[in-house]
Amino acid sequence: MDNKQTLTTRAKLSYALGAVGKDMVYMLSASYVLYYFQDILGVSAVAMGVILLVARIFDAFNDPVMGLVVAKTKTRWGKFRPWLLIGTLTNAVILFLMFSAPPSLDAKGLIAYAAVTYILWGVTYTMMDIPYWSMIPAFTEGGKERENLTTLARSAAGVGSAIITVVTMIAVQNLGKIFGGQTAKEIEITGFKWFALIIAILFVVFTVLTCINVKEKSTAKMETVSVGQMFKALIKNDQALAIVVTIVLVNCAIYITSNLVIYFFKYDFGGTGWYNSYTLFNMFGGAMQILSMMLFYPLLRKFFSNTKIFYIGLGAAILGYAVLLGLAFTNMSNVFILFVPGFLIFASSGIMNILTTVFLANTVDYGFVKNGHKDESVIFSMQTFVVKLASGIAAFAASICLQINKLSDAATTEAEQTVDFSLAVSQAAKVGLRMTMALIPIAGLLFAIFWFRKKYFLTDEKVQELSEQVRQLQENK
Repeated sequence: MDNKQTLTTRAKLSYALGAVGKDMVYMLSASYVLYYFQDILGVSAVAMGVILLVARIFDAFNDPVMGLVVAKTKTRWGKFRPWLLIGTLTNAVILFLMFSAPPSLDAKGLIAYAAVTYILWGVTYTMMDIPYWSMIPAFTEGGKERENLTTLARSAAGVGSAIITVVTMIAVQNLGKIFGGQTAKEIEITGFKWFALIIAILFVVFTVLTCINVKEKSTAKMETVSVGQMFKALIKNDQALAIVVTIVLVNCAIYITSNLVIYFFKYDFGGTGWYNSYTLFNMFGGAMQILSMMLFYPLLRKFFSNTKIFYIGLGAAILGYAVLLGLAFTNMSNVFILFVPGFLIFASSGIMNILTTVFLANTVDYGFVKNGHKDESVIFSMQTFVVKLASGIAAFAASICLQINKLSDAATTEAEQTVDFSLAVSQAAKVGLRMTMALIPIAGLLFAIFWFRKKYFLTDEKVQELSEQVRQLQENK
């Protein structure tokens, strides 16, 4: 590609905007669909847990299918942009419908509505997510340009997620009041409906800008990976299997907490303005995750190997959960007290995001030396697959906790906005929530340490040795 064909600033920014939009949509669904249907509309927690688990597992298996469809597409506009636009438009509509459940539906009707809309949301999101990330080679040169664009897009996606994490509940409360909500339930129902509409519109606008300003090459090829290939690679590559199991354990622990944190602030921490404390905590947590990736990890890397940093990170998370458990038996009247365990848990989460990717990359060279082929695309496809699997398992576990403790059942959902929901929930229910948020993650992380220590042996020295072996094998070919 000559200088005239170099990627323009407009194309880079437009592509980044697409990442902001799609991760805003993803985070809204991932973080609030359980709360919306279970806590606000009263759908059975177990029913929602089953729906979320089945949908996420189905979605994980659906990714390779969509990849194959995109790879075989040929149009005058390319193979990626048509699906990116179609997926975005349909996903935006489904997102709005998902958070606009008809109030006239009975219990069974709401379960059916939640199941249909959430599964359709997952299918349509995959429809646009796969081509979005797969189209990078279609409009960039390799090397630095592609690496920089990928980094920009990943950072933009983080911005999209952070926006939803920080503003959702504040926006829902204000929009609900503006559009006529009177009781706490009416405010949240109305607020989520209008907030979902705003996010859906922004999503479409950002994706349209991406499609207009990013021109793909007609000769672009896309490598597809089947579920069978992933499992076959796992069987042959014991180090990849070790990391995949570790990712599932770590993510399950973190996702269980993230699914329940809104219930913690509403029914345990309490207060009439609980959503303000919830927002402040999320702002702090998001900042810690970013700092851990940009500052803490590079700093630790100067002194420790990646394996040691992994143990430090998981140790910090376990300590954070232990502190949270200890605080559970005190009078938590100040949100800033929660910043102590929050710092340890969120910082660890950011470091784990980097390390799991690094460890997976290390298994590529290991597989090449052991089996004679690298399987890069297969190995990295596993990360998306197992993250979705972990999110489904965590949502199911969180739903079981809600069902057992009956948090939202204990508090009146027709109360006025001035009601402190924590006053309507028994101490036993609060303790049950705290135990689930702390003890289960601690158990999962301890097992992750045990598994990783027993199964993974690709130290920094071994990785360097493998890199040299790969170089020699490639030279001999």
